[in-house]
Amino acid sequence: MKALTEMTKGELRAFRAEAESEYSLCKAKGLKLDMSRGKPGREQLDLTTDILSVLTSADQCQVDGVDARNYGIVDGLPMCKTYFADLLSVKSEQVFAAGNSSLNLMYDIISKAYTHGMLHSEKPWAKLDKVKFLCPSPGYDRHFAVSATFGTELITVPMTEDGPDMDIVEQLVKDKDVKGMWCVPKYSNPDGYIYSDETIKRIASLRPAAPDFTLMWDNAYCVHEFDGDFVPFINIIDECAKYGNADMVYEFASTSKISVPGAGIACFASSEANIKYQKSLISFQTIGYDKMNQLRTVLYLKNKEHTLEIMKKHAAILKPKFETVIEYLDKEIAPLGFASYHKPKGGYFISLNTLDGTAKRACALAKEAGLIMTSAGATFPYGNDPLDRNIRIAPSVPPIDELKSAAEVLCVCLKLAAAEKLLSDDNE
Repeated sequence: MKALTEMTKGELRAFRAEAESEYSLCKAKGLKLDMSRGKPGREQLDLTTDILSVLTSADQCQVDGVDARNYGIVDGLPMCKTYFADLLSVKSEQVFAAGNSSLNLMYDIISKAYTHGMLHSEKPWAKLDKVKFLCPSPGYDRHFAVSATFGTELITVPMTEDGPDMDIVEQLVKDKDVKGMWCVPKYSNPDGYIYSDETIKRIASLRPAAPDFTLMWDNAYCVHEFDGDFVPFINIIDECAKYGNADMVYEFASTSKISVPGAGIACFASSEANIKYQKSLISFQTIGYDKMNQLRTVLYLKNKEHTLEIMKKHAAILKPKFETVIEYLDKEIAPLGFASYHKPKGGYFISLNTLDGTAKRACALAKEAGLIMTSAGATFPYGNDPLDRNIRIAPSVPPIDELKSAAEVLCVCLKLAAAEKLLSDDNE
């Protein structure tokens, strides 16, 4: 198959006409498909149905000398802190266990930075003239939205296969207004990259001008391999401490894509000083998070070893879905040479870079044909992809048969948008 950019104008016109014909057939099917968000599919949710019946008596509620049904213990049941400590390879004293949402904890930490400041802040961020945050991109749209909600200036940092471009990061943190950086270090959203050991060490050893520079380390996919065995990962808490930056990082995790997304448990891990500081602030907003849910979840998941067994069942469901999308991209798009994509081994997304200036058009075409994608540009600060090329694909929800139809529609839309762009650039 000839690369699209090597085709003559006549060949491009013929290619476009064929793509238009394929697109009309897609529209005629009246499809209703969705690859917009990285949610577990029905089969995955069914894996943990037994969690609903794991608590069967009041006696089970008496744990660690505490009645889980009652008020108290703002930083979580000791057994819950121990579970996350095992999962993240940190100390239980470095864990704050909370409710079902790690995103809520991230929002809360940033919110408190604005109202009270971080542990080493001179004043609350709300009283500063300017606050900037580094946003490795493509990245997670909800991270960027959290910062943007508070009026933070978002600074795009290019992503590489090893993580954020650290040459750029090391220069940017010399600005005292730069107060932190968002990171998804393992199976990054959406690229699926794993930060290299060198990148992690460079992050941990940063020397920011701001004494309260905060690393928001969202380890959402810490045990989420779907191709191959569990990949051990550097403990960012210890690594930062090694370089004198013990209080610089907050690490987040949850069981949302392990047990039940709407009723999992979440935590942040940090230095003991940070835990004490945040606990003193959070204790005014709640007497305690849902300890019954913490208890139920830990009784079901048990420990890291058992959790990894459960994740292998998730992997058996997810891997064929990712392979289906990759198969279509390899067959229909790769030979045409106008797009690139990484083949992840874990996480929930495939990041595709199509022909510059065509991502929005391709997503619009897909929507018209009955396929909902994450909005083009969402993976960049302010929803603005400067090259208009990145598309985030979330294969987890649709069954395989629907996924094949979705992948077919996406490929047709990518081809049509690319052909239109190339012919337009040639002033057809």
